[in-house]
Amino acid sequence: MSSDPLRVLVVDDVALERVAVRGLVEGFKGFAVVGEAVDGLDAARLVHELAPDLVTLDVEMPGVDGLQALGYIMSEAPRPVVMLSGATTRGGEDLTIRALELGAVDFVRKPRPEDAHGWRDVGPRLEDALRAAVGANLGLPMLAREVSRPVRPRRAPQPADRVVAIAASTGGPRALAEVVPALRDDCGAAVLVVQHMPRGFTAGLARRLHARSSLDVREAQDGEPLLAGHAYVAPGGRHLRLVTDDAVIRLALSDGPPMHGVCPAADPTFEAAAKAFGARCVGVVLTGMGRDAAAGLAAIARRGGVAVVQDAATSVVHGMPAQARAAVPHATELPLDAIAARVNDALVGLGPTTLRTG
Repeated sequence: MSSDPLRVLVVDDVALERVAVRGLVEGFKGFAVVGEAVDGLDAARLVHELAPDLVTLDVEMPGVDGLQALGYIMSEAPRPVVMLSGATTRGGEDLTIRALELGAVDFVRKPRPEDAHGWRDVGPRLEDALRAAVGANLGLPMLAREVSRPVRPRRAPQPADRVVAIAASTGGPRALAEVVPALRDDCGAAVLVVQHMPRGFTAGLARRLHARSSLDVREAQDGEPLLAGHAYVAPGGRHLRLVTDDAVIRLALSDGPPMHGVCPAADPTFEAAAKAFGARCVGVVLTGMGRDAAAGLAAIARRGGVAVVQDAATSVVHGMPAQARAAVPHATELPLDAIAARVNDALVGLGPTTLRTG
């Protein structure tokens, strides 16, 4: 194994931010900055000239922006890319999510001007993202085009009588954009989505999934009832559970400490879904690092629910699915493009919904 440091290209239009990122990266053991690019066009040139092992890429830049540069890199010179997002607006957040759909391995939020310690606090998160990116699977197709929301007849909101719980981390937004829009909205099921993501970005993820899906996708709100045909994305920084209030199952958000180093974590969501729905629950573990969702998927399986995990060949990082499969050896392991069909079959296999139609 080579002892040479991993070579990183830093791309940002702001000189002070390039200096800050360079300083952080050169402080990480096993990494070295090989060059700096001032915009997307410069990045495309230096990717070929310097052949870096990894790229840190600013999302919002004048001229050729991060999204355009990412598209070029992933199509012409694929390598792991970690986006740096200073997004403080809805548009900027949506651009960040789109970058993850297009093949960026992960993103790191830049410090806000009011952050007391600025870039120093960003260091551990950036190092984790770069180390995860090193082993990422890049041989996956990009989501090449935007998809409009399908037109479906409106249904009266009714409580869900079955549930799908989905966990994802590194590579998750791209995987979710394949799975969630392909789920049926007429099976009486609600969908709970836990994507490891910080505050401020999960609303954008929900908007993008909603735009592609026949399900009504939204960021989860504390206390709202769990409705059929709806999907709820756990907000960044809050754990999502379920509670029963006068026979009505509702969403419950908490600001508890991270679990497995993440918040939201999937384990409490999966365990709550298993408790509330028993065998009428389907658990899905998609791409990501770590062991979150393994205990939760085991809880679903113990109560007779269906367990599905993404395979290694289509996972950006196979840590979470592998840990979940180890916890539930009989879980069905499938490529990404087969997961939604398996979930739909499982929901239909639970029998006719008890809900009214029309």
